[in-house]
Amino acid sequence: MRIPAFLEPLPDAALRLEGAARDALYRGTRTRVLTALTLIYAFFYTTRSVLDVVKKPLIDAGIYDADQLGTIGTCLLVAYAIGKLLNGAIADRVRVSRFLALGLAVSAMLNILMGLNTLFAVACALWVVNGYSQGVGAAASVRSLTQWFSGRERGRAYGTWSVAHSLGEGTTLVAVAAVVGHFGWRAGFFAPGVACLIVATAAWLVLRDRPEAYGLPEVHDWKGEPHTDTATSTRAAQIAVLRSPAIWVCALASALMFVTRYGVKSWGVLYLQEARGYSLPSATASLAINTLSGLFGSVAYGFVSDLWFKGRRPPATLVFGIVEVAALVVMFFGPRNGVVLTAALVVYGFALSGILAVLGGLLAVDVASKRAAGMAMGFIGFISYLGAAAQEKLSGMFLNAHTVLRPDGTRHIQDWSGPIALWIGGSVTSVLLASTLWRVKPRE
Repeated sequence: MRIPAFLEPLPDAALRLEGAARDALYRGTRTRVLTALTLIYAFFYTTRSVLDVVKKPLIDAGIYDADQLGTIGTCLLVAYAIGKLLNGAIADRVRVSRFLALGLAVSAMLNILMGLNTLFAVACALWVVNGYSQGVGAAASVRSLTQWFSGRERGRAYGTWSVAHSLGEGTTLVAVAAVVGHFGWRAGFFAPGVACLIVATAAWLVLRDRPEAYGLPEVHDWKGEPHTDTATSTRAAQIAVLRSPAIWVCALASALMFVTRYGVKSWGVLYLQEARGYSLPSATASLAINTLSGLFGSVAYGFVSDLWFKGRRPPATLVFGIVEVAALVVMFFGPRNGVVLTAALVVYGFALSGILAVLGGLLAVDVASKRAAGMAMGFIGFISYLGAAAQEKLSGMFLNAHTVLRPDGTRHIQDWSGPIALWIGGSVTSVLLASTLWRVKPRE
């Protein structure tokens, strides 16, 4: 595979610092890298989550119906799944700092084009390309994390980086809803597009390549941790990922959890408006509270699994999984009380964020070779987003079949039982499947 010159990794530099000076440079650079990766990946979410906010304005305006919106969402998720896999394989071979900036810039421009369009076929095409470019984000970010953080601290670093999921979704729900409320649905696409072009430019300038490119030692050598990697090449390490039973089970469990995650994420605002009578600002605020609680959930999971369970992920996953399923049941079948629903959303977001951190990539990266971190992340994402895409289409078809036209000309969805059963069933099955990984341990 021929890599463009501007994406080629920097060559190793001679070790030029020792002792306290080297340690200070190492700590400062990787703190800056972790902060930058978290913020940049959060902005990736703003350019793929806009559709979640503008669904009702688009339906009410007669531009797309629920089934068409489900199809557009499916286009993005299927392309995202493919993009995760292919870009994950590429991320192991390129200068990830520039690769990440490039992916965000392309996605930003596609959002601007989406705001100019009302044709269904064109929307599907734009969202296919957007989905593929979005696939750069997680794989490149996690590849960089494995270069700057060792195995024994990866849970905390990954958990901190996973804050980007909640931060990005929450920002989208609040900021984009405000923009749409004042300026209409087109502005909901324009604003994230312009903002992410600016962030992509900053990412190109501030992100760093691996430590060895700056005269620093490999991270496990610097930390004094044993690290055995039997992979003879990047290709061999990537093939080993595809042959690992533990990674396959993790991917399937993640796909089932993504059925729930994207069910609530994609249709939650519409559900609160249609089934609970919320206004758009109230619905987006409630979902924002849910996603922002995930800021604490992913970090808590990283610390719990690293410190309480000595780097073992399955026990922490089971605890978080049981809490997440219980919160879902309360959300949809508990008392129809705003306080109870908000509390359930907070608990659900907290627990889900922790589960996504491990099933969405951390466990796979733990057991894979460092040389194939991007591939491990990409493969998990590929299977996960196929599950999310199937959910998107199934939920859209069911809801469209139960949509009626009111006398005032607006549309109303009468029945949500099918999607709710699908979302809760996905979580329950995911927790059961993940429990079979109880004996899996991280690679030394």
